Amino acid sequence: MLKQGKILYGGLAALDRELRKEAWSGAHYTIVVDENTFQQCLPLLISSVEALQEADFVEVPAGEECKTLEVAAQVWQTLLEGGADRSEVLVALGGGAVCDLVGYVAASYKRGIRHVLVPTTLLAMTDAAIGGKTAIDLGGVKNSIGHFYPAQLTIIEPDFLDTLPPTELGCGLMEMVKTAAVTDPVLYQRLLAIPAGQPAAKQDIVAAGRIKSRVVKADPYDHGIRKILNFGHTFGHAIEVYRQLPHGLAVGIGMKAAMYLSVRKLGLEEEVYKSYSQWLTSQFAALHIPLAAFTLKDIEQMLPLMHQDKKCAEGELHCVLLQEIGAPVIDVTISDNEVRDTLLAQKNIC
Repeated sequence: MLKQGKILYGGLAALDRELRKEAWSGAHYTIVVDENTFQQCLPLLISSVEALQEADFVEVPAGEECKTLEVAAQVWQTLLEGGADRSEVLVALGGGAVCDLVGYVAASYKRGIRHVLVPTTLLAMTDAAIGGKTAIDLGGVKNSIGHFYPAQLTIIEPDFLDTLPPTELGCGLMEMVKTAAVTDPVLYQRLLAIPAGQPAAKQDIVAAGRIKSRVVKADPYDHGIRKILNFGHTFGHAIEVYRQLPHGLAVGIGMKAAMYLSVRKLGLEEEVYKSYSQWLTSQFAALHIPLAAFTLKDIEQMLPLMHQDKKCAEGELHCVLLQEIGAPVIDVTISDNEVRDTLLAQKNIC
């Protein structure tokens, strides 16, 4: 059974205490940052955690651009040239993309070294840094190469959220809503009550993270119940690549499409779809992101992206749909014509 590492909600003080323990004695650390976290987050990390004050660091591109074989090879090369052995510990300081990259590099270097995740975005704190999935992109297909390789530690430091622009907070909120939509009707309603442009409460951030942790523990290799966390992603990944939108916002749109299909295929109440649609529109308006409908030409170009998604099987598109909030159904087969109908029916979906 794949063993999940510790998730600590005590911030950098908790990380400092943990790395003083005997289990980390003799470790050498390399911190992987992007150009944003290098300036905004690295000073706080170094000043707060004594064990990291002599660490090396590697800077990688921000966002999805870091999730390539070329960037992974640069990090491996840096480790080799620095003489890193299996006692080396990689520390990811960044959003979901940096966490994905560091996990992938750690899983592969010397057949596996330890790594620690210090997510700095709301999306990473509640989703990307929890669960042990690591990946890079290949050929324009998200997360097409990767491992299941949990971090030994994941540290949630809410102070990092103060460095984020509204778009990043919106991305994280979308993923929190996704988690709640498939597991917890009460949390779902609480999140939809957040006024447009306002941040989520710390207690809801913790709740969303712990829900995902429980789902992952029940199905670490993503063969069964963990698939519910793919809600919104069959459409969302294609939208993300085609429209060059941030991941969380694309998933938010993907959930709207999935709810539309859920009404027609599983009998989800239409009011659930309408209320979510209104909430999504208000969130995009608060972020000043223009909305536009998909054309048939757009959809024909997106369909190949959807068929490349790892959730496809035997050439069929599979989707997570909802019977009601908190009652998801996994592996629902949808046809290309249903995709066309769904996206053409959405007005101002993005």
